[in-house]
Amino acid sequence: MKLLLEMFPIALMFASPIVIAALGGLFSERSGIVNVALEGIMMVGGFAAAAVTVALEPSAGAAAPWIGMLVGLASGIVFSMLHAFASVNLKADQVVSGTALNILAGGLTVYLSQIFFRQQRTRAFSTGLSKISVPVLKDIPVIGDMLFYEMYPTFYVALLLVLLTWFVVYKTPLGLRLRACGEHPQAAASMGVSVFRMRWFGVLASGALAGLAGGAMVLTQDIQYTVTSIHGTGFIALASLIFGKWTPWGVLGAGLFFGFSQALSFYAKDINFLSRLPLEFFYFMPYVLTIVALIVFSGRSVGPKAAGEIYDAGKR
Repeated sequence: MKLLLEMFPIALMFASPIVIAALGGLFSERSGIVNVALEGIMMVGGFAAAAVTVALEPSAGAAAPWIGMLVGLASGIVFSMLHAFASVNLKADQVVSGTALNILAGGLTVYLSQIFFRQQRTRAFSTGLSKISVPVLKDIPVIGDMLFYEMYPTFYVALLLVLLTWFVVYKTPLGLRLRACGEHPQAAASMGVSVFRMRWFGVLASGALAGLAGGAMVLTQDIQYTVTSIHGTGFIALASLIFGKWTPWGVLGAGLFFGFSQALSFYAKDINFLSRLPLEFFYFMPYVLTIVALIVFSGRSVGPKAAGEIYDAGKR
């Protein structure tokens, strides 16, 4: 029980950026645009958040990481415009466009690091996001220690975004139009819905959340941005989206699953039947589980019918 209590905050720290990025993918795919560029957008958001945090630390103090995360969110929106323009306006292949952005993000962040910091990474920041304890709730037996004591605030941000995404997608006219564009865009257009605008919105919302996720990841799990800081988390977020069947609550559950699989590498040595296995086994486990989840659930999960399809206004 003690081991589980120690493991929980670490698992939630890993899970938070996965959930936030996967929610971004949900907005994009619900509108009909597949966004495999989550990894690249997270890299851009992580770089922007780290760079701003380093720059503002002397003057803004504890507020610097939060400002950095907002800048990471904004940079994610700007970077995702490339994917929206290519996929919606130019009607390019969405997978090719997203892959190109992933490749571009690595070179771009290294190039900008070289310009601003004279090295291929940002300077280390003194402190990233600080852990917090929730008054009163932290005193609840067991649950208080697991969820409300010495936790990174990104976990609460992720929970809030899950609730907000559920409300927007399923309880508002905007969400209805978004889902209609991802299921049958021609029918949506016949009712006066602008498919182009809704798909632009979906991709930009995806960019905002993926940029925020990149900033949250770097500012809680690292001391600076490097080209390997994100290390495949964007692709794990995509797997969480499929594993979670394109629903906010499903994404939350899948994100927690992958978060715990990553945290296991830190505590495997303390578990008797796992301590004999090489430590490297647990480092690559999250990525193996990602592949397994994609193989097992990609055939069973039914996503938005028009996701990945180029919108043709003349098609019926």
